Amino acid sequence: MIFPESSIPAVNVAQVPQRSPLRYPGGKTWLIPHIRAWLGGSPSPRLLIEPFAGGGVVSLTAVMESLVKRCIMIELDRDVAAFWHAALHEGKGLTERVQTFAPTRSNVEALANTAPRNLIEHGFRTLVLNRTRRGGILAPGASLSRKGENGQGISSRWYPDTLVKRLDAIGRHADRITFCETDGMQFLEDFACDLKQDVVVFVDPPYTAGGKRAGSRLYAHNRIDHERLFAILAESRANFLMTYDCAPEIISLIRLHGFSAVRVLMKNSHHTHLPELVITPKPVFHNPS
Repeated sequence: MIFPESSIPAVNVAQVPQRSPLRYPGGKTWLIPHIRAWLGGSPSPRLLIEPFAGGGVVSLTAVMESLVKRCIMIELDRDVAAFWHAALHEGKGLTERVQTFAPTRSNVEALANTAPRNLIEHGFRTLVLNRTRRGGILAPGASLSRKGENGQGISSRWYPDTLVKRLDAIGRHADRITFCETDGMQFLEDFACDLKQDVVVFVDPPYTAGGKRAGSRLYAHNRIDHERLFAILAESRANFLMTYDCAPEIISLIRLHGFSAVRVLMKNSHHTHLPELVITPKPVFHNPS
């Protein structure tokens, strides 16, 4: 099956506001124009659910741009969850740590080897490791940046003023953001029957379909039953937007459930264009024929 190309191209991340303090591998900043088009109808959805939140850029954008009234961010990874708990409920303490931290290799290594004593320390540890490790990878075995951006080494992605601004923005919208530390798949299954017309779901699971290894390398929690995920969404009749690699297994599942999909050409770190699929229950981003 050959899917049509999306009517909306992938956007350079510098062209949209950066909302998340986390550098999340597989982040979806490039997808923001699609999210705006998907949510931009009238009336706006009451609630966005993001069951694999990660860096949370879609949820943050949807709330901060008033594309939805509220969002529920869900993440199973305890380190990532600690960051979001701290950002939403202990923003002042987290901000103070950001402002006073010197991101030297010795300081980062000491932080990595010290068990956090409280929520602020745990959330801060996650943020520091995310900003100083290669590609923002938090999974076990990830290494610290060496050359870094523009040869600036381990501190090349540590922008305290920028991080403080993003944390402040999250704090201002925290009353509209609910975070749940749980299994996103189970959450969807438990609440599938409650996904009414004014509730939308953004799904960006770890890419492990078709033997892909990226998910297992990038994320601590990377095992996912793709068939079950597709079945849950089909049975729920929810308005969803889901992203996936263009793998044969996923193409078969799209066909099985009668979903719609378009291709978006993404440029990877090696400057190779690779197709990524944007999947919806009905056509949304097709070019007019």
